Amino acid sequence: MRTTRFVVLAASGVLAITGVTACGSDTDGKSAAKAGNAVKVKATDTACEMDVTELTAGQATFSVTNSGSKVNEFYVYAAGDRVVGEVENIAPGLSRELRVELPAGTYETACKPGMSGRGIRAALKVSGTAATVAPDAALSQATASYQRYVQSQTGALLTKTEEFVAAVKAGDVAKAKALFPVARTYWERIEPVAEIFGDLDPKIDGREEVVEEGMPFTGFHRIEKDLWTTGDISKDGPIADQLLTDVKEIVAKANAEKLTPLQLANGAKELLDEVASGKITGEEDRYSHTDLWDFSANVEGSKAAIAALRPALEQRSAELVKQLDTEFANVETALGKHRAGDGWKLHTALSKTELKELSDSINALAEPISKVAAVVAR
Repeated sequence: MRTTRFVVLAASGVLAITGVTACGSDTDGKSAAKAGNAVKVKATDTACEMDVTELTAGQATFSVTNSGSKVNEFYVYAAGDRVVGEVENIAPGLSRELRVELPAGTYETACKPGMSGRGIRAALKVSGTAATVAPDAALSQATASYQRYVQSQTGALLTKTEEFVAAVKAGDVAKAKALFPVARTYWERIEPVAEIFGDLDPKIDGREEVVEEGMPFTGFHRIEKDLWTTGDISKDGPIADQLLTDVKEIVAKANAEKLTPLQLANGAKELLDEVASGKITGEEDRYSHTDLWDFSANVEGSKAAIAALRPALEQRSAELVKQLDTEFANVETALGKHRAGDGWKLHTALSKTELKELSDSINALAEPISKVAAVVAR
C-alpha cells in the first residue's frame, strides 16, 4: 500500500482551467499566491516550506523540490484527511509537479520524508469562485468510459475477496495463498480510486508499519503474513470478516465517486509511482513475494486511464500518444519475460539486473505520463 489517489473534488466535477488569479498580498509574502496559482514547495527531512499559503479557487500547480536526504511525498488534504492530490517517490535532489483543482475552502498540505506517518503539515486557504468550463465531448466520454472500468474492477474485487475470505475462514491455506495475489490484482488496478476514502485504505491494504501510526495491522497484508510465515490462519476469521466488510464499503464508495479528466491523468501517473516505490523493491508483498502481480495490475490500471483519455489526447497531442504507446509496450515486453503460467514469477526469483530492467522501463514510461495532466488541463 502506498497512498496514491485520484484527485477528489468537493465541487461538481468540471475542469477548472480559466479565470485563475492571485490573492492579495501580506507583509510576510507567503499568504498571496502568484498568478496562475503556482506554488513552490521546498521539502526536506524536517520541513515542508511553501512560498504561499493562500490561493484562489481553481487549478493550482505545486512544484515540489526535495532538498533532503530521504525520499519524500507531498499531499494536499481536504477536511477529514480526504486526499485532494498527491505526488510521491520524490528522490533527494529531484523535483515533481502536482496539478489539482481546488474549490474554495480550508486545506492542509503535508510533506512525508521517508514516505511514512502523518507528515509535516501546514494550512492552505483557498478563496473565491473559479471560472469553469465544461469538458469537451472527448473528455466527457473519457470519464464515462473509465467509470465503467472502475465498476468492472470493483465487481471482480468483491467476488475474489469473498472467495479469499471463505478460504481463510475454512483454514484452506493453499487456496488462500493462490487467491491472495488474484484478489489484490483488482485492488491494484484501481488503487487511486479505492484509496481516497480515509482510513479504509490502511485497514484493507496497510503494511505492518501502520502500527507505528497507531493503527492495528489488519487486512490483506496481515493475512499474508500469517499465510507465508507460520501457515496458521486459525485465528484470522475476524480479520477476514472485517476485510470483506471494508472492501464492500470501498466498492460502494468507488462506484458512486464522480471522476474528472484531470483525476484520470493524475491517477495514471500515481499508479506508476506505486510500482516504483513498492513493487520494484519487493516492499509491498514482503511475505508472499507476489509483487509482480501488483506491478502488472498497476500498469494495467494506468493504461486503462490513458486509454479512456486517448481520444482527447490524440486531438491535443498526437505525438504524446505515440510516446505513451511505445513506452507502455516496452514495459509490457520487459514484464512479460517473467510470466509463470497464468501468473508471475516471485519477486525473489528475479536478479538485480532483471529488476533494474523493469525499473528502467517504468521510469521511461513515467516521463511521458507526467505530461498528460498538463495536456488535459489545456
